Amino acid sequence: MTITQLTYVLAIAEHKNFTKAAEKCFVTQPTLSTQIQKLEEELSVLIFDRSKKPIELTEVGRKIVHQARNIVNESERIQDIVDQQKGFIGGEFRIGIIPTVMPTLLPMFLKAFIKKYPKVKLKIEELTTEDIIERIRDGHLDAAIAATPLESDNIKERVLYYEPFVGYIPEHHRLYNKKTIDVSDLEIDDMLLLEDGHCFRDGVINLCKAFKDQTNESFQLESGSIETLIKLSNEGLGMTLLPYLHTLELSDKLTNNLHHFNEPTPAREVSIIYHKSELKMQIIDALHNVISGIIRGAIAFQNVKIISPLAK
Repeated sequence: MTITQLTYVLAIAEHKNFTKAAEKCFVTQPTLSTQIQKLEEELSVLIFDRSKKPIELTEVGRKIVHQARNIVNESERIQDIVDQQKGFIGGEFRIGIIPTVMPTLLPMFLKAFIKKYPKVKLKIEELTTEDIIERIRDGHLDAAIAATPLESDNIKERVLYYEPFVGYIPEHHRLYNKKTIDVSDLEIDDMLLLEDGHCFRDGVINLCKAFKDQTNESFQLESGSIETLIKLSNEGLGMTLLPYLHTLELSDKLTNNLHHFNEPTPAREVSIIYHKSELKMQIIDALHNVISGIIRGAIAFQNVKIISPLAK
């Protein structure tokens, strides 16, 4: 049994196809198939049910994949030890970012990070929190940037910053003439929300429910993007809440509709999260340091109350 064979097993389990797995591993399909067959003969079990389309894991195969992932991760730690000893920060690094953070945070830090760490090859994906957690557990992501706390087993969290919620209230709305707003002013029935699956949406719902028994979730409108929520609000269809960094890019005309909360300001906690195995920590540390340093200049809020992203 070799690490290479176990890597092939993980690739097939991911792609459910020998040809695609071989392409990912940069070997020919016959080479990959031969190594899997040798491993199955050595163990005297079938790892994959080849009669199914797409290929499926057998019952024992699922257990083998779980253990193989641990073994491959631990084997990669050896290279980590060597890299850290040499002070090397480089190589491929796969990171996921949630949709409500990606468009504002990525332009702020990416250029600075690439300039400081040119040997790191970032592979960035925009993913929901649910997909991020699954991919970190499966070893398909090295880290992610998401709203926390997530209370997820096997995943560690390091806070990057606290981002306040800001009310976006159009003219003629009942709250427009208030200079600042309280959480108790919010009513979920006239709140425009992101579609289900966005953790910022869950945070807004939790914020509203924290002060009122608002169980009616038949909202007026839901949208897939914050930009659309702003446009719908401008049409007089309701108010919405925005993450603070999104407000920095609004035109002067639109900023007239921004209403900050009285302290303690409701806010979301944004963290870099990663597997508890702590692989590639030198790159995670580098990302944390660069982002934290940049974000301090953009967010000066101190007295905040963290709103959970977990759906309740």
